[in-house]
Amino acid sequence: MQLLSKAVLLGVCHGKVYFSETFDDAWEQRWVLSKWKETEKEKMGKWQLSAGRWHRDPAKDAGIQTAEIMKFYSIAASFAAFSNEGKDLIVQYQAKYEKDLACGGGYLKLGPSQEDLSSFGDPTPYNIMFGPDQCNAEKRTHLIFRNGGKNFLKKSELPFKQDGEGISHLYRLHLKPDNSVRVDVDMEKIYEGSLKEDWGMLPQREIEDPSDKKPSDWVDEEMMEDPEDSKPADWAEAKVVDSTAKPAEWDEDEDGDWEPPKVDNPAYKGQWTAKKIPNPAYKGVWKARTVQNPEYTDDPDLYKYKDFGYVGFDVWQVKGGTIFDNIIITDSLEDAEIFAHKWKVLREAEEAEKKKEEEAQSAMFEKAKAARAARAAKEKQEGKKESQSGAAGKAEEL
Repeated sequence: MQLLSKAVLLGVCHGKVYFSETFDDAWEQRWVLSKWKETEKEKMGKWQLSAGRWHRDPAKDAGIQTAEIMKFYSIAASFAAFSNEGKDLIVQYQAKYEKDLACGGGYLKLGPSQEDLSSFGDPTPYNIMFGPDQCNAEKRTHLIFRNGGKNFLKKSELPFKQDGEGISHLYRLHLKPDNSVRVDVDMEKIYEGSLKEDWGMLPQREIEDPSDKKPSDWVDEEMMEDPEDSKPADWAEAKVVDSTAKPAEWDEDEDGDWEPPKVDNPAYKGQWTAKKIPNPAYKGVWKARTVQNPEYTDDPDLYKYKDFGYVGFDVWQVKGGTIFDNIIITDSLEDAEIFAHKWKVLREAEEAEKKKEEEAQSAMFEKAKAARAARAAKEKQEGKKESQSGAAGKAEEL
């Protein structure tokens, strides 16, 4: 499997590299196209090798690209099974959106060994899912861990960083044996915290004491009506007695006692309420005391997976055009840094090419603008000459 960077091939490595891929012309020999939606074959998108719009070298900077619109994409590669027990796990890869997806994912999945990756897809179990995801205004960086047969999303979402069409972004996940997690995008930390605390895998350490009850004299109304405030004597009521006299045909023997109807009062100001003042007896919001949760059991091995055996991309994309490249799975930050350097050099080249293209477009716009102005000036001058010529002709006729 031809997967390692030049530095790794030369032996400059610092830990265990479980998998790496830089994509070349033989990439299809190492990756398996999924057939899990073969009954809906028209929905499965094609993959192609591409360096994208901006790059340094079209061969060295090439990755696999989602080549169609409105498609499912599923592809995976296997490697020798390993466990991250007692070791750091670093998962890193590049994603470049050649155009805004509108709706779709750019994340990868890392999972246990599979007998047949041709069936890899949404139903396939995975250990970790990591990377950008969006659908119109909803955008996030996914990081999902599987534990006990369930997928756990982070309690609060990681920010979306996949901005800038045609520019490569570098995603790095670092999972440690102490159950700490760090996420970097483009070599900048966007999260560092605890697997135990931020994914809800464990029951809460403490819970509210079910036997604790709010005291009967507890005052939890922060504001109260001012007892010294009273309704003004001239406050208009909503309804008033209609001043219309009793109808002449009203017969009290037959019709009963006359009661003048009430009508809307034009002077009505609304229902009067006393003004509010701070309640001196307010004790704050009552909360039950907390006690140790009898169902809580610590698990120091949340980070640990006994089997990693494949990496894959399984996404739906509206517009396609995403390029994935330079994947590395290792226990060594130093080895990940070798791949990160490749990204940094490429990123600088992409930004330079983008700037050059924008400057060229700006220059063309200014040139076209100047040409339009020159034509307008010429037409104005010619119109002025024609006007003067016409005036002179009329003078000669006179």
